[in-house]
Amino acid sequence: MLTISQELHDRIVAHARADHPDEACGVIAGPAGSDRPERFIPMLNAARSPTFYEFDSGDLLRLYRELDERDEEPVVIYHSHTATEAYPSRTDISYANEPGAHYVLVSTAECGNEEGPVSFRSFRIVDGVVTEEEVRIA
Repeated sequence: MLTISQELHDRIVAHARADHPDEACGVIAGPAGSDRPERFIPMLNAARSPTFYEFDSGDLLRLYRELDERDEEPVVIYHSHTATEAYPSRTDISYANEPGAHYVLVSTAECGNEEGPVSFRSFRIVDGVVTEEEVRIA
């Protein structure tokens, strides 16, 4: 189960809406080994695409150095789908290389950048196997 604060949930949704029609992406870091999402880190979708996301390689290198310095790890890796359901695509699954992370997907297909319903789902992706998990907003 992913337990996440209302504030972090809302920040992910706001980022997804703001970047629509392109996919948004980012990380929520937490203390290493804690499974506690605490620090919101929005990233730039270097692909600038409505159907694909890619972290900028320089940004990603800086992020991992910073995580190491702060004794943190990526607890949540999130991105949005702008025209499809909030479920990992084949590409998402192939790029999922953090077995301890929660992979959050937000679909803005219904609302775009406007207020309105979004789908917010979390998955574990380990060795290509996708398992949906409950999301608890605390």
